[in-house]
Amino acid sequence: MAANPVKVVYHGHATVSIFSDGHHILIDPFFSGNPAAKISADAVNPDFILISHGHGDHVGDAIDIAKRTNALVIANFEIVSWLANQGVERTHPLHIGGGNTFPFGYCKMTIAHHGSALPDGAYGGNPGGFLLKLNAGKTIYFAGDTALTYDMKFLADDNVDLAILPIGDNFTMGQDDAIKAVQLIKPAVVLPIHYNTWPYIESDPKVFQERVIKEADAGCIVLEPEEEYLVP
Repeated sequence: MAANPVKVVYHGHATVSIFSDGHHILIDPFFSGNPAAKISADAVNPDFILISHGHGDHVGDAIDIAKRTNALVIANFEIVSWLANQGVERTHPLHIGGGNTFPFGYCKMTIAHHGSALPDGAYGGNPGGFLLKLNAGKTIYFAGDTALTYDMKFLADDNVDLAILPIGDNFTMGQDDAIKAVQLIKPAVVLPIHYNTWPYIESDPKVFQERVIKEADAGCIVLEPEEEYLVP
């Protein structure tokens, strides 16, 4: 095990924390109103907040958390502009295909096929995912809410250590397409998210886990909310 392992904590639905080299990166911080959440928004203290798109179950508690912690919020230009109008002081805009180096490493925004209207109906720009090349030496891909895209094939060149993929169907990829995504990305390990929060997105993660191992030649971890995983 590395001296400073990268730790991933699943908070339920599509909310994930990544701890790397003393930095806490919180992605899509949806706690209030999240049926899967076991903790409140007040329990997290991130240094960085990443938002994949504008829907309420992904923007979630970002405003309150950012104001309380002074975290830097990273999202597309439209979302960070909207957040600034809500009083969030520290933001960094990215857009699809673009990236930037931050204290935790390099963050690139990737393609996602989905919607992105903000909670008040404002335009949320293009949805996206994030490819994180951490200073700790690990590469994590957070797909966001997305359909299967052939662009995922390019991620195989990045030697992804952990791919975080939606499997709930209805609004995103279901299991069949998520398996195809794994086959394209070729990650070492997969973490399924965005399932079972509501009846629309019911999916059995244990079935997915078995299929990943059998059909995609990758590892798969299934986490309950607040369980953690150390990226090997």
